Amino acid sequence: MPKRFIILGFAIGFFTLTTLFSQENKGCISEKMLVDLQKSFQNTASDKAILNAIANNDINKLALNLSNSDLNDTYFSHKVKTKGITNQKSSGRCWMFSGMNILRAKFIAKYNPDKFEFSQNYLFFWDQLEKSNLFLQAVIDTRNKDFNDKTVEWLFKNPIGDGGQFTGMIDLVTKYGLVPKEAMPETNSSENTTRMTNLISLKLREYGLELREKAAQKEMKEDALILRKTEMLTNIYRMLALNLGVPPTTFTWTLKDANGIPVSTKEYTPKSFYQEFVNEDLSTYIMFMNDPTREYYKVYEIEYDRHMYDGLNWKYINLPIDDIKEMAMQSIKDSTALYFSCDVGKYYNRDNGTLDLNNFDYESLMGITFGMNKKQRIQSFASSSSHAMTLCGVDINKNGKPLKWLLENSWGLTGYNGYLIMTDDWFNEYMFRLVVEQKYVKKEILDLLKTESVKLPPWDPMFALEE
Repeated sequence: MPKRFIILGFAIGFFTLTTLFSQENKGCISEKMLVDLQKSFQNTASDKAILNAIANNDINKLALNLSNSDLNDTYFSHKVKTKGITNQKSSGRCWMFSGMNILRAKFIAKYNPDKFEFSQNYLFFWDQLEKSNLFLQAVIDTRNKDFNDKTVEWLFKNPIGDGGQFTGMIDLVTKYGLVPKEAMPETNSSENTTRMTNLISLKLREYGLELREKAAQKEMKEDALILRKTEMLTNIYRMLALNLGVPPTTFTWTLKDANGIPVSTKEYTPKSFYQEFVNEDLSTYIMFMNDPTREYYKVYEIEYDRHMYDGLNWKYINLPIDDIKEMAMQSIKDSTALYFSCDVGKYYNRDNGTLDLNNFDYESLMGITFGMNKKQRIQSFASSSSHAMTLCGVDINKNGKPLKWLLENSWGLTGYNGYLIMTDDWFNEYMFRLVVEQKYVKKEILDLLKTESVKLPPWDPMFALEE
């Protein structure tokens, strides 16, 4: 082949490779783009000062808005009576603490004890056992689905956890009753759940694979698989008993008045204790959501997202924020606390326990703006419910509008003496779920529960369990 054709062929080949390379890397950071980016940062004297400050400090300390005085006034026009602050320690049981604190407030209002808590550890034991059974039975139910099926994948990603929501608490209390804290106190594993939950999750995944393998090889029919599941649960029960203690079947407890003087001493079972001191129809509690990404005045139900196999799926009515506030104010005015969940980490000042959009001025510090609304934050996975607390106070102005709200937290005496104070604007942006007693709900909204619910998958980011 003549030399000129070799050179020409090489040139054509080089041009083709260069073109292909350019096309394949069209979206990369090119040398020109990199130069433009470098030039865009002027590195002025103020930039250098900010860089030095951020490099050596917490961003929230630097962005703290010292001129913000919105929540200096801690007066509330309406407040539910409470006594004592609970502490979930290093666990994800906020949903349980919040739910129990609603019932505890009613107990305190009725009996005025010197101090009182329901045993969170007692209900947590049954929660973990029921979730283990739910996972194993769901594996049996989905045994004919491919392992890459979205539901099967979700199950193995989430075999068990310590998070939850109010519907799960209702199911557990209805089935197992309640006991006072003295009857089953906290343990290290109940207050620090990660290690125990990880070990149980590991064993459940192993058991789940075994059940699928036996089903695939036709070694066992469904009845035999369920029998094997029961054998598996004996080991899960053992793990829970060794970590949390054995739940009492009977116990003796003394009710004391505000001065610590004994009023009565009796022997109880968990159910008889519940019937004597609570005795509520928990099915009258309705969950509401403010989710602007979905249609309002619709009922939604999340499949498989429950605490018990024989329990209720998480169901809620999606409402505009003002409708939710109206019910919240009515309930608090009537001295009834509410289960409340939100995206607690946003604009949260840990030092004074406030939730306020003006707590931190990130825009001035960084020289940029953050412009997404609530709907956009949900759509882009920037915001979702992360923590449950007990809504117990509201400050209402002369025009009947809420100015700020009070939350009883379960993080011990942190924040504002164990409470969080939030502005009404923060409520609008980061509140997600509220549980309201039926008597505070308008008939036309209650009637929505008679309509067919829209089914949603458990892996939807809006329905992560609260911790």
